[in-house]
Amino acid sequence: MSEPSFFRRGRVLRVGAALVVLLALAGYFAAQQRGGAPAGSRCVVRSADDPAETYELSAVMAVNAATISAVGTGKGMPERAVTIALATAIQESSLRNIDYGDRDSLGLFQQRPSQGWGEPEQIMDPVYSSEKFYEHLAEVPGYSRLPLTVAAQRVQKSGFPQAYAKHERDASLLAAALTGRAATTLTCGGATEEPGDEKELRAALARDFGKDVLPATGAAGSGSDTDGKADGPRTVELPVPSAEGKRRGWELAHWAVANATRLGVAEVTYAGRTWRTGGDWETSAEETRGGGTGAVRIVVSEG
Repeated sequence: MSEPSFFRRGRVLRVGAALVVLLALAGYFAAQQRGGAPAGSRCVVRSADDPAETYELSAVMAVNAATISAVGTGKGMPERAVTIALATAIQESSLRNIDYGDRDSLGLFQQRPSQGWGEPEQIMDPVYSSEKFYEHLAEVPGYSRLPLTVAAQRVQKSGFPQAYAKHERDASLLAAALTGRAATTLTCGGATEEPGDEKELRAALARDFGKDVLPATGAAGSGSDTDGKADGPRTVELPVPSAEGKRRGWELAHWAVANATRLGVAEVTYAGRTWRTGGDWETSAEETRGGGTGAVRIVVSEG
């Protein structure tokens, strides 16, 4: 006796549904790859006051968040401004530098060329778009005292003015870590198998923070010692002036961790603590040069 047709149809439907799920997963992983980081690469930021309070994000999102924060502190903006910027980008683009949006909206903040935010290629530059956001935010009277969603809306003029509020907690955790106020609170995993490139690391640092973040050529920690001898081809040491304190050091250290997957960073050491790919911050066996707080030491992967 042949199988009833409704059983055959049921089996076909189940197989079809399974194929849809598999295709959706394949699309997700492909999108992760296109974003510049391997599928499964994740970062976690924890509250310094309550380690159980966390925010998880992809490596791609972490890279963009680190750029937004670095641009803000570079412009002398306070942590509150960075929090507002991060919450805005989480709402507008999920911290992804997308080349589409409502009407002609583009980039991390969904800025519109037709509304005077810049040319499309400018808006698609995370540094430029972050700078423009902060410039507009700085023009909002008393923005640091306003509710976050009000301050963000004054800049964005969104059709959904209350949408930014729900991201304040996550943005606050990110800002505390990326501005350096909360030490050892950001970790990332899933580094690429490709070797890191010291020159690419230096270029990325200069892009986000400005060239002054790098040590002078020939200075200790510049990649060569004062005699011009190699100081480790895969190591970059960033000076942390004592006047800027540990907060600056942790800002640079967390930036390096956030960019670990993209730039092949294998190890970051600062203030007697070391982060290694896929792990947590641990007590370092050796302090960095400069008494432990005078430099951030970044080592890129050998592949």
